[in-house]
Amino acid sequence: MTTSTSPHTNDSIAWIQVSSCYLPLANPISDAKVLTGRQKPMTEIAMLFVEIETAQGHKGLGFSYSKRAGGPGQFAHAKEIAPTLLGEDPSDISKLWDKLCWAGASVGRSGMSTQAIGAFDVALWDLKAKRANLSLAKLLGSHRDSVRCYNTSGGFLHTPIDQLMVNASASIQRGIGGIKLKVGQPDAALDIARVTAVRKHLGDAVPIMVDANQQWDRPTAQRMCRIFEQFNLVWIEEPLDAYDHEGHAALVQQFDTPIATGEMLTSAGEHGDLIRHRAADYLMPDAPRVGGITPFLKIAAQAEHAGLMLAPHFAMELHVHLAAAYPTEPWVEHFEWLEPLFNERIEINNGRMLVPTRPGLGLSLSEQSKTWVRETVTVGKRP
Repeated sequence: MTTSTSPHTNDSIAWIQVSSCYLPLANPISDAKVLTGRQKPMTEIAMLFVEIETAQGHKGLGFSYSKRAGGPGQFAHAKEIAPTLLGEDPSDISKLWDKLCWAGASVGRSGMSTQAIGAFDVALWDLKAKRANLSLAKLLGSHRDSVRCYNTSGGFLHTPIDQLMVNASASIQRGIGGIKLKVGQPDAALDIARVTAVRKHLGDAVPIMVDANQQWDRPTAQRMCRIFEQFNLVWIEEPLDAYDHEGHAALVQQFDTPIATGEMLTSAGEHGDLIRHRAADYLMPDAPRVGGITPFLKIAAQAEHAGLMLAPHFAMELHVHLAAAYPTEPWVEHFEWLEPLFNERIEINNGRMLVPTRPGLGLSLSEQSKTWVRETVTVGKRP
C-alpha cells in the first residue's frame, strides 16, 4: 500500500468503519409533500456513520443521512470508496474530498454519491479538530459562542392546531428562540388558520417561520406570500420547487418577507447557481447533503460575498459549529430527532443554542445507536 504521510504529522489513515444505521421516529412525520400525495409519512431516518482512526491513534466520527429513501445506496457507495483513504494523510481534507469524488465520478458530483462522501469529510474534520484539541467551531474560526435557534419538529402538518400551540409554548419555555410551521397544504385556508392561531397564541415578539416544502406553483406562491406579509415572519421557506431559481428570485424582489431555500440542493455548484440568481435572502445549505464540511465552507464563502443570511438545514449537532463560524448572525434549526444517536446534548438558553466546547464535533455514539445498525464494513487494520 502506498502512503502519503506528511513529514510534519507522520500519520496516516489506518482503519475505517462504515455503518448503516436506521433511526426510528416516535410518530410518522407528514409535511406538505405527504398531503399532496408525493411522499409517504416518514417513519425512520437512514444514518451513514463513518469512523476513522489513524496510525497514531487519532479518531474522527462523521455522518450523513437520508430520509425515506437512499440509505442503502449511500452505504453501498461509501463502502466502495472507503479503501481510497487508506494510507493517506488525514490533514489533507480537500485533497481527500477530491480523491473520493473521483473514485465515484461516473455517478456524478452531486446527490447520493457526494452525500456518501460527506460522512468521510465530516469524520476528517472531526479528527483534525480533536487532534488540535479544539471544537470544530474554534478550528474553523468562530464568530460567536452561541447561535439563534428555532424549532421545527413541533410544527409538522400531522399535528392538530391545538397541539401545535402546546408544542410551540413548550419550545419557547425550553429556551428555543423561534418556531417554524409547516404549510403548503392543498387547502390554503388551513395554512392561514394555522399561522394565524400560532401568531395570536405566541404574540408578535416571537420569531415565526413557515415552510411550504416546494408545494406551491408560482401563482399560489405569490398569493400566499402576499397573505403572509401581515404576520411579520422571519422567512417563507421553499415556496417553489428547489430548482426554480427564477421563481424564487421574483419572490425575493417582490416581498418584504425574506425567502429561504437551498436545503434540497446537493452540491456547492448548485448553490452557486442559486446565489447567482439572487434566489434567496436566507440560504439553507445542508452539510451532509452537499458532501460535508469542505463544500459547505465553499457555499458559505459565496453566501457571505453575496450578502446572504445563513440558516443551515437539519443536523443541528453539526450545523451549530458551522453557523458559529459564519460572519453574519445565523439561525440553526432545532430538531431533537438525532439526539438518541449520541451521548451528548446541545444546551439551549435564552433563545440560543450554545456551541459545544468539546474537541471536534463533541459527539460520541450512544449504545442505543449501535442497536439500530443494520450493516457494517471495515477496511484497513486498527492500530
